[in-house]
Amino acid sequence: MPSLNPLRVGLIGGGGGAFFATPHQRAVHLDGTRQVTAAALRSNPEAALEDAGNWPYPIQGYASYDDMFADQPNLPAEERLDYVIVVTPNHAHVDPALKALQAGIPVFCEKPLTLTVAEADQLVAAVTTCNIPFAVAHTYLGHWSARLARHIVRAGLLGDVRWVDSYYLQGWLAEKLEDTGQQQAAWRADPAKAGASNCGGDIGTHALMMLRYLTGLECSRVSAHLETFVAGRSLDDHFTAYAELSNGGRGLIRTSQICIGHKNDHGVTVAGSKGLLRWVQEDPEQLTVCLPGQPDRVYWRGATEANDGFLGDLPVDLVDAPTLPSGHGEGFHDALGRLHRDFEADVRAWKMGTPWACDGSKYANVQDGRIGIAFIEACVDSSNAEGAWTAVS
Repeated sequence: MPSLNPLRVGLIGGGGGAFFATPHQRAVHLDGTRQVTAAALRSNPEAALEDAGNWPYPIQGYASYDDMFADQPNLPAEERLDYVIVVTPNHAHVDPALKALQAGIPVFCEKPLTLTVAEADQLVAAVTTCNIPFAVAHTYLGHWSARLARHIVRAGLLGDVRWVDSYYLQGWLAEKLEDTGQQQAAWRADPAKAGASNCGGDIGTHALMMLRYLTGLECSRVSAHLETFVAGRSLDDHFTAYAELSNGGRGLIRTSQICIGHKNDHGVTVAGSKGLLRWVQEDPEQLTVCLPGQPDRVYWRGATEANDGFLGDLPVDLVDAPTLPSGHGEGFHDALGRLHRDFEADVRAWKMGTPWACDGSKYANVQDGRIGIAFIEACVDSSNAEGAWTAVS
């Protein structure tokens, strides 16, 4: 098969030292089949062009994403963008994403998807109407071990899911960092930019997504408490939601940003009627399965064999997924790169007019993003009602 030209990728946001542009551009370039070629990096036009001129490698800078989209029809077909990545703060997701879809450009959007369910519904409708690939950047779904965990749970190897504990603990906001001018803290503590929940929207959506990705279950109702431990902070820095799951089981989604010593301590425990599974983001090379009366089983990326007495056949795409040899650690950039690789496959299929999925099995899609926002809104309503059970719409 002849080599394919690399997909051309545009960045929206990410200038001014913003954290997440760097992981995305590294992930984009990981395989050599995608490259960042253009960007609208800042909301200030002059700053956007200046940052583009100082980018580590040559890119076409634009004063705004409106200018970037308007320029596409003027370019030769082989120079137009194949997809864009939206890495702006939460409040600035929906407008560029909608305009990209209207311009016929696939979108890879940071989470949470939007500030409100009403905005998320706009994006769902646009994606449905335009029939264009759309991804939401829940990076941790890209770990090979997370995909193995999903197979184990969904294949019924743990039996019926009774209980899920999905958590994400950080300590970086244990002090009022937003008052120091720290960029990442400042916008997360601003309701106009972060939405109705800081801790829930920022990392609670990750914990929810991992619960849903592994089990295939939804949170039907929640009893939630959003708490603020740092005096004077406008939004929550500690988030707890007890959930009734769609199969009748129960789940706990717990996140915190005031737990000193915790960095990005994200993990999940799935307790079934036949066994239990533990997966930890800070140790993503392995997962543990516990079965009654047996030693714990530890499955390692790159060293997992099918039909071992517990596992049956493994899905072909899981077995064939490109990985480093076991013992050479994969990490965050590899996980995000795997999402971009899978999104690339759907974008190429869409461009060629061949079948593509975007079904949530390889990366979160726009419907997953909408469910995350509905969950947050239900948790905010529940917390405002002193933890009353509240349906997730």
